[in-house]
Amino acid sequence: MDKRIPVTLLTGFLGSGKTTLLNKLLSDAKMHDSAVIINELGETGLDHILAMQVDSEHIADNTVLLNSGCICCSLKNELADTMRDLFFKRALQAIPQFNRLVIETTGMADPGPILGNLMNEPVIESTFRLDAVVVTIDSVYGLTQLESNPEALKQAAVADVLLLTKTDIASPETTQALQEKLAEINPGATQHLIQHGEINPDSIIDVGLFDPTGKTATPQRWLRTPGKASTPKGTLPQKPHQDGITSFTVTMPKPLNWRDLKPVILKLCQTHGAKLLRLKGIIHAEDQPAPLAIHAVHFTPYPPTLLEGWDEEEAMSRIVIIGKDIDEAEIRKALMQI
Repeated sequence: MDKRIPVTLLTGFLGSGKTTLLNKLLSDAKMHDSAVIINELGETGLDHILAMQVDSEHIADNTVLLNSGCICCSLKNELADTMRDLFFKRALQAIPQFNRLVIETTGMADPGPILGNLMNEPVIESTFRLDAVVVTIDSVYGLTQLESNPEALKQAAVADVLLLTKTDIASPETTQALQEKLAEINPGATQHLIQHGEINPDSIIDVGLFDPTGKTATPQRWLRTPGKASTPKGTLPQKPHQDGITSFTVTMPKPLNWRDLKPVILKLCQTHGAKLLRLKGIIHAEDQPAPLAIHAVHFTPYPPTLLEGWDEEEAMSRIVIIGKDIDEAEIRKALMQI
């Protein structure tokens, strides 16, 4: 099992309820072994969290121990520097042990570069792993924000979990229209309707590649695609939505070797990186001892994860692509020629 610390990236457009959600999560016993990084740009530092955690204890520069048991720090340096700092303080026992990390971004953040930070740094890549991207969407203004703000659209497109907030003040018709729009943009993401930040943490933590209770990989859940392909190999490209966001799955041919596929993935990222929002895949390669989970964002492929102890009844390699104005036919052609 992958023993790296799981990371939940919490993002969402301005005013969509990220801070309300985070405050509720930190008060839940299931989150007491968590560390939290807050990007304070345009915010009030840790004040909006500490106001809810009045017994907080200062234990290091920009780092506090909340009365909930969570460790909270303010992102004043680069994200990679902050993550390394947290890890080394944990290793030196300068801060309490934590077993998960939540990163709250600013509302205008493009999640792509943030995800790239989790891929490029050797210390970070060997210590942390992305569990899930969780995105809050304002049920009242979400449709307008998706249409007029590229950041909001990118956030929704790369999400693993979509949380529709303020459903108590949005009309049922507006909420339903938003759900349908989000399903078009990102059909693989799970959706939850919430009010006042109330949600069971089980819905948004440990929902990625690994199931901590069973200590096994769950790649079907991670890919958010059916276990079997619903369309044959080489399916004709789908027409992209008006917003330009396209998501599709490529079922790879057999047999397959990772040494042949790896340079193709790298070239795909180099060629289409500006439009490639996210790539995820499960690869059954004859030159590997176990299946591989692969992941890339924009120009950056992530080191693959070997899924030891896991296999499928039918060994089927597939890659999920999410992009904006991306050439689906060209990508399919490149991958199918392995």
